[in-house]
Amino acid sequence: MADETPPPHVFDALTTPLVWAAADGRIRACNLAFARWLGVGRKRLLDQPLAALEVDGEVLRQALRTPGDPSDGAIRVRRLALAFLGGEPRFADAWLSREADGGLLLEAHPVDEFPGADPTQAMPLALSAALRGLAHELRNPLAGLKGAAQLLARRVGDGESGELVALIDSEVARLGTLVDQLLSPRAPTPHRALNIHGVLEQVLRLAEADAGWAVRMVRDYDPSLPELLGDPDRLTQAIWNLVRNAIQAGAANITLRTRAALGVRLGDEVHAMVLRLEVVDDGRGVPENIVEQIFLPLVSGRADGSGLGLALAQQVAREHRGALVYRSRAGHTVFTLQVPFPDDDASGDPEHSETTAPEAPVA
Repeated sequence: MADETPPPHVFDALTTPLVWAAADGRIRACNLAFARWLGVGRKRLLDQPLAALEVDGEVLRQALRTPGDPSDGAIRVRRLALAFLGGEPRFADAWLSREADGGLLLEAHPVDEFPGADPTQAMPLALSAALRGLAHELRNPLAGLKGAAQLLARRVGDGESGELVALIDSEVARLGTLVDQLLSPRAPTPHRALNIHGVLEQVLRLAEADAGWAVRMVRDYDPSLPELLGDPDRLTQAIWNLVRNAIQAGAANITLRTRAALGVRLGDEVHAMVLRLEVVDDGRGVPENIVEQIFLPLVSGRADGSGLGLALAQQVAREHRGALVYRSRAGHTVFTLQVPFPDDDASGDPEHSETTAPEAPVA
């Protein structure tokens, strides 16, 4: 490409975000799609360092420093996060191309944060059938162990033997729950109007019982949100799985945040208004080696993890016509559950929603 700025009337017709940086690393041009994607006016982007747009990374800075030749071809960058002056990060799979004058062309293909693959499609059917067969075979031995533990409990006292029997019983119950999750996912129940903050309060009670004072739970609610249509039990389980993962990742602070987002595309549909529920934690983050598989069954970052919690949460999101996405780095992980609100105008009136507790930390 020549040194001059590309003709705007040519590239502004494209929906793919494009930005050009000069040899000194400063933005010399971008099309309208790029400016709109970042949520900033095009004039504010001009002459800004391109590398300054990258969130928590050195990919762009390194690309600008490294000499290259246009004939080398484009370089693909996965999960590139960009933001303007501390704004909300935007995520994309990007292509970087070296220009003849030493500059750089960045072509961004936006992605919805880190989308999770649908476990029912991503996991081979043969493996799914094998897991169900294994779970079925485990049911009878587990039932026998549970019965034996109950008989032993009647013959021993309250000492150490009693504690060991209780441990056997609790572990058998835990394994039984895992088998049930593999064998018979719960059939969907009719959705009803609910206040999402009532669901979150139940999750907070579970977190308090599980972690006590070790984790600081924070409410960041939008009390004007309308009612949602859904299954409160399934939503409670899905959100609790996200919070429990954060606790087990060593988080000291966990925030439950609710906001409304307008004109959001989920799958093939564009919804007028969507609930954006975020579970934010300051734990260790998602291990790099499983960032693209964490929503698959049996994939876990912990040696003692079942790998079923996130798969279930993703399934619940889809049951509600929504999606579960995430972004993560050490010290800052955000899982975002997006669920569309009903299209009924009356249900979208904030006056019809219940008032929730004000923003405040909860131990």
